[in-house]
Amino acid sequence: MRNISLLFVFVIAACLVCCNNKSQRPVADTASAPEKDAADSTVYGVCGEGTAMHTLQIVTDMGDTIDYSLIGADDKESDVVGGLMCGDRMAVMGRVQEGENLATKVINISSLTGHWTSIDKNFIIEEGGTVSSNVKAETNPWTNWRIFNGRLILNRDTFDIVTLGADSLSLENRQGIFVFKRQYVKK
Repeated sequence: MRNISLLFVFVIAACLVCCNNKSQRPVADTASAPEKDAADSTVYGVCGEGTAMHTLQIVTDMGDTIDYSLIGADDKESDVVGGLMCGDRMAVMGRVQEGENLATKVINISSLTGHWTSIDKNFIIEEGGTVSSNVKAETNPWTNWRIFNGRLILNRDTFDIVTLGADSLSLENRQGIFVFKRQYVKK
């Protein structure tokens, strides 16, 4: 009888330990979006005519022209997603290395905007920070977007842009990699 009582106490203690651990699971990446008051070090502007194979010229929103090298002194290339097209809107993260500006992350915002779909998402990233969803039954649809320090924020979900091509977009956060294809509108 004493063994059964000890077994019963052990089972209850194990249940209590398990229940306590469930409440301590990590929170999803959705709450990691930065506050609007935090400093964004991204430079925004338009890809200039001086852009070449290893140089990016940005005409900033303030009217300044900045030339960035796309290859650092360590021969490491910059992370460029969406391509470099003269006249396209760009977001650039960079640093000064050996006296010259080095782009570390370049996002072609013009390539990012558009209609994207996946198995469970169907949305349009619009200029000006608006996202419209085409799935009426979707829970928690994305309604706004912005670039912050080289990362894409959709509502409060923060993503690294892994790839951005003419017809594909891959986003990654702690929950995994999400792949979308561009949906073209028939005219």
